[in-house]
Amino acid sequence: MNLEKLVKPDSVLCNVSARSKKHCLEILSELLTRSNPDIASEEVFAKLVERERLGCTCLEKGIAFPRCRISGLQSSCAALMRLTDPVDFDSISGESVDLVFGLMVPEHLSDADNADVKALLEILRDPTLCARLRAATNSTDLSAALLTGQLEPVAKLNSAQHG
Repeated sequence: MNLEKLVKPDSVLCNVSARSKKHCLEILSELLTRSNPDIASEEVFAKLVERERLGCTCLEKGIAFPRCRISGLQSSCAALMRLTDPVDFDSISGESVDLVFGLMVPEHLSDADNADVKALLEILRDPTLCARLRAATNSTDLSAALLTGQLEPVAKLNSAQHG
């Protein structure tokens, strides 16, 4: 997985003020479509909401991983937001969310797409990375924290799979 190809710098936004989970998903859908202008943000928003109805996408510790499948999408793309104030994301634990990593994938997932989702889940559960993301004060720093922080968790995942 190449995180730099998956998350473009203009798809990373720091200090986002979202009023609710729904508002957060609206902003996320706009970020996800920045690098895919042929896909309407309204379609992505509808798919994200549809996916959330199946079950909350909170991972724990204030992190959400909303994702959806999009017809006509050629390759997966992602976006990252750090919220100024946590929002209620309907998590089972009741914990609010301040880090939101969104992903849209092609409608028909390949083995590589599935592997990317699993790797992303592992990366997002790394407490050191999350601390770096929360310490970022602007979008450039947030992007750098994500890309710099990806290496250690991926190395752990690879060694666990091959160990």
